[in-house]
Amino acid sequence: MEKRRFGRTGHQSTVAIFGAAAFWDIEQKDADHVMETVIEAGINHIDVAPSYGQAELRIGPWMNTERKRFFLGCKTMERTKEGALREMQESLKRLQTDSFDLYQCHAITTMDELDAIFAKGGAMEAMQGAREQGLTKYIGITGHGVDAPKIYLEALRRFDFDSVLFPINFIQMANPEFRRAAEELISVCRAKDVGTMIIKSITKGPWGEKPKTSTTWYEPFDKMDEIQRGVNFVLSYDVTGVCTAGDITILPMVIRACENFTPQSTQEQEALIESGSQFEALFK
Repeated sequence: MEKRRFGRTGHQSTVAIFGAAAFWDIEQKDADHVMETVIEAGINHIDVAPSYGQAELRIGPWMNTERKRFFLGCKTMERTKEGALREMQESLKRLQTDSFDLYQCHAITTMDELDAIFAKGGAMEAMQGAREQGLTKYIGITGHGVDAPKIYLEALRRFDFDSVLFPINFIQMANPEFRRAAEELISVCRAKDVGTMIIKSITKGPWGEKPKTSTTWYEPFDKMDEIQRGVNFVLSYDVTGVCTAGDITILPMVIRACENFTPQSTQEQEALIESGSQFEALFK
């Protein structure tokens, strides 16, 4: 599987980054099988959070023997210094590790939330303190929503984050305003040597009233050719990689798509974006 430099961290991350949201509600034996699949595929980067159900508890046992194999990124949705430090310690314990490679302010979806983490006594004080103490090497910011690219452009003006995580798919990019901000964010990250993780690469749209056939909170594309197309689209941008979908049945197809990634031409990307207007975007 192709590897790409994760910004200034220097880590050569596989283009498939294991999204541990897939472990939301899972038995350890099933999680073990998935982890074996992840390792067999050569994936070397994990994205996890305490808000992902049982994920930290299921990954924890693997960190005893496989910690050096993975670049480990975790997150907090706490907005205060005290809350973020507490949650970080709890995550370290559940994940059975002494430190993270990356710790991120998670789900920053409004400017008010961005202001909150930068306020006096806010989570950014915890982040910087944790880095000074050696509890994390790098600091990132994550989230989703139609305003995500604009928010992270502002975040990078305020602080020199090492990574950002945000959504891209060809349907969402059919929104001209979102596309402008997303492409500007990619460009700024490149210039600042910031690692870029992409979520929602295989999103088809919101579930609405449809019966849910997977554990993702959005409706994903679930056919191999569709998934390949979505992954090819995202990885054709200058980004580090895609976080795999939060569903263990779709996961093998996403891994395969990353293994078989074929760059799309500008014309192919434009055609996909044009076709995206036929779907309902997840974020409006």
